[in-house]
Parts: sequence; structure tokens; C-alpha cells
Amino acid sequence: MKLGLINSAWVQANRPLTFGLQKTKEIGFDSVDLFVDPLDIDIRQRRMIKRECDRLHLPIVSLACVAVGLVDFNPSVQRFHVDRVQAYLDLAYEYEARNVLLVLGEYIWNQEVIPPAEQWRAGVENCRQLGDYAGELGLQIALELEPFKLSLVNGVESMVRFLDDCDHPAVQANIDISHLALADVAPEELRRLKGRAIHVHISDCDGQRHGDLPPGRGVVNFEPYLREIRDLEIDGVVSVELEYSPEPDKIVEWVTEAYRETDKLMRQAGLRG
Repeated sequence: MKLGLINSAWVQANRPLTFGLQKTKEIGFDSVDLFVDPLDIDIRQRRMIKRECDRLHLPIVSLACVAVGLVDFNPSVQRFHVDRVQAYLDLAYEYEARNVLLVLGEYIWNQEVIPPAEQWRAGVENCRQLGDYAGELGLQIALELEPFKLSLVNGVESMVRFLDDCDHPAVQANIDISHLALADVAPEELRRLKGRAIHVHISDCDGQRHGDLPPGRGVVNFEPYLREIRDLEIDGVVSVELEYSPEPDKIVEWVTEAYRETDKLMRQAGLRG
């Protein structure tokens, strides 16, 4: 598998977008996942990103999209977010990416007031509609597994159930290793995603809270997860996810460390040769 980086590492350290792309290539990453909202950039920024990635020979593999409104109880909010995700898919097509990484969101009001089944149904129906749109563009949607108690998809069990209910070839799974560790999902559970996982995120954490640290800075035991991912034979990318470096002025060192440690882990697991 290839080794990529989600560019939010640079964005949250207040580094210019071109700086982040250049450093991503310089450090050695094979590809980049973009954390950019198509509704927040103009045509000049839109084209600049593609030109710079082409110049650097840095393929854009995935666009990360948080669209919690897809499971909102207001139909108007759902419609807006369907349109917004379609804008992400349009941008992914323009950038010749493979997928849009989709974060669905959570049950509201502690699963009270609004029946959880209603939010689940909305998520399934909207993702099926978006799957049709993605399929027409030759793209896929990679659903994020979140480790939080009220997240719709918060474990392999709920991921499999959601994919079964959605039943769309363009809607598949993303694997996030630190999320699996935080949710106490055993590595062997990943076998249930054989043929259904298309993208991977990697980061470390303290075992208690969402952290997105460079591998080796936390407590995650990566080896068994990476072994199971290897056996899934995913034709895709392992993308490093780093959030909110405690020392933004040292973000280059932070990202370089993450690259070095992840590359080492992937080679040991036979995922990167």
C-alpha cells in the first residue's frame, strides 16, 4: 500500500496550503488526502491546488468531508448536506481522486426524543443516494468509523450493518486504527471488512481520548491491526492523520516523525516494500 498524509496537519498549524503540499512531497509521502471544503474556496484556489499537486507529482487520493447534517432530523438540513457532499464528489472527480472520506455524525439528544432508527434510516438513504452520484463519477465513498459512544458507525459491527443496509458498491469502509483501539475493537474483527474497506487512516492516541498523534507517541499496538489490514489486500492508501500539534512551530518535525515511524511499521508488516 502507499503512504499518504491528510493535509489538515499543516492547516491546523496555520501553514499555507502550498507549503504543506511541498513539505508533504519533500518528506517522502506518496500521496495526499485533502481537508478542504469546496464551498469555502474560490476557483483560483481550486485550480492552484491541482496545479501544485501535479507539479509535485503528488496524487490526491481522498477528500475528507464531515457531513453530520446527513442524519439531522430536519429534511432541509439533510438536503443541504447531500448537495454539499455532491460538491465534494465533484471536486474529487476534478482532482482525479479515488474517494471522499465521509464522517456521518452522531445520534442527537442521547438517543432520546428522536428515535435512533430514524437517524439511521436517514443516514442509509442519503448515503445510498450519494453512492449513486459517486458511482456515476467513477468514485467511492469511504465511511469513517468513529470511536465515540453516540456515533452512528462506531465499530466494525455497526459498520457492517450500515454497509449491508446501504447495499451500494460505491459506499465502502474506511479503517482508522486509533479509532479501533479507542473503541476496543479487536484486530481480528477487521476480517469482516474483507472486500469492503478501501482506505486506511493511521495515528496514535493515549488509549482514552481521540488524539491523532504520530505513531509511537501513544499506546496503540499497531502490529496486529496492520497485519489484518495486510491480509485484507486493500488496493489503497494508508494516510497519516495528525491533528493539532502541541508545538505548531515544530510541525515539520512532527510530520516527519509520523512519516518515519509509519513507514517503519508498514514495512515491518509487509504493507510497504
